Amino acid sequence: MSNTLFRNSELLACKGLGLAPILMRKDDIILMKRAEDHSGRTDKTIRGWCKQFGIGRQSCPGAPIEISAPALEMVLEGDIVALELLRVGNRTHPRVKRYFDHLGIPV
Repeated sequence: MSNTLFRNSELLACKGLGLAPILMRKDDIILMKRAEDHSGRTDKTIRGWCKQFGIGRQSCPGAPIEISAPALEMVLEGDIVALELLRVGNRTHPRVKRYFDHLGIPV
């Protein structure tokens, strides 16, 4: 996966303002250790994905990084279409809902 996937997407950025955040509910959130265990990837990789794909948030420096479990799963699967649907808030689209169902998270 690379930034080239995103070059032409109008959903991702608003004229240089960066990625719109993925809005998360309490049930969607996992912390870094759980994300590492679930994905089998390193802290460094997941931090990079949080920055590159906008799948996490940190309220202030030193606070734990909160990661959207469905968004992480979408990145793991390379499903950028589902990620963008989630980014615009379409949690009930079948392509998005299947990730919530897979993870046992209510939509």
